[in-house]
Amino acid sequence: MAKQSHPLVILTRPAAQSARFAAALQARFGPLAVLISPLLMPALLVPPLPDRKFSALILTAQTAVQALAGISAPLPRRAFCVGDRTAEAAQNAGLQAISAHGDAEDLIRLIQAHHPAPPLLHLRGRDSRGEIAARLTAAGLETQEAVVYDQRPHPLTPEAFAALSGPGPVLCPVFSPRTASLLAEALPQPHAPLQIAAMSQATATPLLRCAPVAIEIAARPDADALMDAMAGFLAQKNATDG
Repeated sequence: MAKQSHPLVILTRPAAQSARFAAALQARFGPLAVLISPLLMPALLVPPLPDRKFSALILTAQTAVQALAGISAPLPRRAFCVGDRTAEAAQNAGLQAISAHGDAEDLIRLIQAHHPAPPLLHLRGRDSRGEIAARLTAAGLETQEAVVYDQRPHPLTPEAFAALSGPGPVLCPVFSPRTASLLAEALPQPHAPLQIAAMSQATATPLLRCAPVAIEIAARPDADALMDAMAGFLAQKNATDG
């Protein structure tokens, strides 16, 4: 029987998130060759906050939770969180976290179902999707927002660039449209055959022009579904080896 193998996996999220995802991949799929090459680096900000008494926070990223340590203004302890990872980080920071288990649409539905008293405060990154504060306010639930972190572009590591310049397939799970755009711009020409597991159709779109490329889109916007999309590529690779 031929030896089974997997494509090289390159993770492009910030280092801490990539390390956690790498551990989850190893737990599910066994030994994998993984390179971590963040395309975005978080930078925490300390903006002036609106002078209001807020009833709850809205958190759409773990980095927003990290930014809480630099905020001296009094903040509510209740926090509506987009997903379980963000909720776990908020809980560990001493907040009463409620998870939407999904994306911005799920988060808006969760908040509206709880009928919190206005105003709410969305702590977000400079590059944000979903227009959560504007949509909640338009629906009658006043929501302010503050930009508490930025994600700054970072080049591929030399190791990742070399791997993407080679002949072998490279599997990249991609979590956001911005990261997808940065990856498309950073690719060497010509580049290795790409296998992309994308969190959404919007995430996949910037990479459609990067032939040779094969793309699988996660059935749900969460890490487990993204690993499901990766599993298809890993199974195809094994089938060719067996």
